Amino acid sequence: MEANLSEQAKDSTVRRSKRKKGRGQPWILHFMVLPAAVMVFIFSYIPMSGIVMAFQDYKPALGFAESPWVGLKHFQYMWENDYFLKITGNTLFFACTKIIMNLIVPFVFALLLNEVRKMALKRSIQTLVYLPHFLSWVTLSGILIDMLAQTGLINQFIVYLLGTKPIFFLGDGNWFRFTVIVSDVWKEFGFNTIIFLAALSGINPALYEAAEVDGATRWKQTLHITMPSLVPITIVIATLALGNVLNANFDQIFNLYSPLIYQQGDIIDTFVYREGLLSGQFSFATAVNLFKSVISLILIAVSYRLAYRFAGYRIF
Repeated sequence: MEANLSEQAKDSTVRRSKRKKGRGQPWILHFMVLPAAVMVFIFSYIPMSGIVMAFQDYKPALGFAESPWVGLKHFQYMWENDYFLKITGNTLFFACTKIIMNLIVPFVFALLLNEVRKMALKRSIQTLVYLPHFLSWVTLSGILIDMLAQTGLINQFIVYLLGTKPIFFLGDGNWFRFTVIVSDVWKEFGFNTIIFLAALSGINPALYEAAEVDGATRWKQTLHITMPSLVPITIVIATLALGNVLNANFDQIFNLYSPLIYQQGDIIDTFVYREGLLSGQFSFATAVNLFKSVISLILIAVSYRLAYRFAGYRIF
């Protein structure tokens, strides 16, 4: 009994000493984060005061203080605008399709790459598919525009080897959608593959050894061990991607689209850019972007809740 009491006293003393030592450490860490926090405050939070434009008939010459208030007029016009509903549908189509394909393709590719036994070959393939992630869409769009032009490399291959007419990839709405989705998956699936490969490296090798002893083939091992082990990280990635349902990648669309395919290729972000900066409809563009931001915030909160509930994932 006395030994237990002495051990408890020692433990409490150690805990108190650790608390005393740790009191000054968070301040040091907070001080290190301070420059980044200041930058975020200046460039992210202060500009949020411009949200007031969504409820005004904003005139740059009058400023925020003297521009007349119109209440929810711009939001009402937004919902009565058929074209806004069209671009919302385009945004959801692009975003949802990209989310699905950027889950399926890296998942399958990670399974295939995991079967490669030569490490040099495996690392070379992984590096090659990972490189496009580092290229900006400004660079890639220039390459795609040249390759997919009427006289580009891809159409020359189609005409001379397949004997068909050239395809107007960036001028036909349906082909534009196909091009956007395929190019986005090609650019990002290498990066997403790394996440699945990291999850694969955490699988206990004893499970495969036990399966081999039981006579399981490589396919059965993949089906009953590898794939179920990837389900939690797949759920996390899918649920966290819900916050980007209204983000269809402005950089990609803006650098590839043209007035020819506005009906099939225009999204909320490009519409806001044209209405706000090119047409000078600052208040209406702000209202549209505010609507998108509020919905995205709700989806992010829901996605984190779902990730914690189904996969036990949480940030804070």
